[in-house]
Amino acid sequence: MARETSEVITVYEPVIGLEVHVQLKTKSKIFCACSTEFGREPNENTCPVCLGLPGSLPVLNERALELAIRVGLALNCEVSPVIKFDRKNYFYPDLPKAYQISQYDKPVSSKGYLTIEFKQDGKVMKKKIGITRAHLEEDAGKLLHEGIRDGSWVDYNRAGVPLLEIVSEPDLRSPEEAFQYLTSLKAILQYLDVSDCNMEEGSLRCDANVSVRKKGETEFGTKVEIKNMNSFRAVQKAITYEIKRQIGQNESGERIVQETRLWNESKGETSSMRSKEQAHDYRYFPEPDLVPFSVAKEQVEKFRKSLPELPQVRAERFRSQYGLSEYDAYTLVSDKALGDYFEACVKENVSPKLASNWIQTETLALVNSSGSTIQNFKLSPAATAGTIRLIENGTISGKIAKEVYSIMFETKKSAEEIVKEKDLVQVTDTVSLEASVQKVIQANPKVVADFKSGKDSALGFLVGQVMKETKGRANPALVNGILRKKLTGG
Repeated sequence: MARETSEVITVYEPVIGLEVHVQLKTKSKIFCACSTEFGREPNENTCPVCLGLPGSLPVLNERALELAIRVGLALNCEVSPVIKFDRKNYFYPDLPKAYQISQYDKPVSSKGYLTIEFKQDGKVMKKKIGITRAHLEEDAGKLLHEGIRDGSWVDYNRAGVPLLEIVSEPDLRSPEEAFQYLTSLKAILQYLDVSDCNMEEGSLRCDANVSVRKKGETEFGTKVEIKNMNSFRAVQKAITYEIKRQIGQNESGERIVQETRLWNESKGETSSMRSKEQAHDYRYFPEPDLVPFSVAKEQVEKFRKSLPELPQVRAERFRSQYGLSEYDAYTLVSDKALGDYFEACVKENVSPKLASNWIQTETLALVNSSGSTIQNFKLSPAATAGTIRLIENGTISGKIAKEVYSIMFETKKSAEEIVKEKDLVQVTDTVSLEASVQKVIQANPKVVADFKSGKDSALGFLVGQVMKETKGRANPALVNGILRKKLTGG
């Protein structure tokens, strides 16, 4: 009898490594002075160097090297004492020289790690993921197929754009860990301001190497590389599919082939693209036009000292300075702009804990529903703090505040203006509240009896009815107290 799918999956352990290509934020390409600006006319950003014309010579972009070193240091890597470029040889129409200038045995940095944090069973878990290497290389061009008959066109604007390839050790053991790794890595890149990390424009691309083995085994299974994933969620879904596919093949006795597979988002599956190349297939050899070189230790230390406050350090500060939980601090710092928004709110003298809760729920809900981002969100931190302050001082209830916040988003009016215009000030007058409470008690004798017989949940219903009676303006805490007093005779 065949084993249940869930039972089969628990027998196996996935082994995952990620290769992330990051476009570095430089004005010019890595080996020439051509612009890296996105969206220019096809082949506008080109010259003899990035087109690989005879006699042209590459010159390394110093800014690209600096950004690469800063990333390596932030990832706890060792900066190589000798840095060398190599030619990676392969033929494809978008590669004008028929080779790519990359790095093989002496990358910019190596032997580092990144600590990921994720929530499991209500606790924040931490795991260290090794970084094999971070090396510089030039990007290829782009083939254009859509709307073109009888062949394809090629745009070389992207050829020569500086990339940093960050290769992880095969330390990831689930699609969820892979997602958290990418989220954490992106946050570090944003804090360093080395890339805009825009996946839609190709500034951040990820390939995943996936294999499976039975739990307890030490040898790796046959790995498969997955390409063509345009979001972190797509990476997570593609890895999930590939794990199940490989387990299915193992269970049926089929041999897993080392290959490159493409992720099809619409079908939710991977498909074979080509057999996986090995390093010797590329015939790496030293780039003769770029001699090996070293970066002075003093310069490396200068870069290290110039690193900004990174996400994990910031999370610890948020916990100690603002009294946030580990999970809330981690969530806020996982996006630099979100952390900045939070701190700007707190500077308006509102409760950090209330600001944290409000931003993670109400603010992000509006950001997501409007298709916006926190960077270009309509409501400023000061405007958001204005709403939070009205809750803190008891002017409006949390429920009314949500209504006010939505109106603010649509009208750009301040919270104070909206509360005044719509007469939404919270009712705290005990005399008027007692009248509303008495009306609700008389209208709900069965619920009152339920409460008196020991059903505490009945009180919540009665509080809700009073809130309805006062159109959400009553102070819930006062209503609760008045109800208990009247119902218990206390």
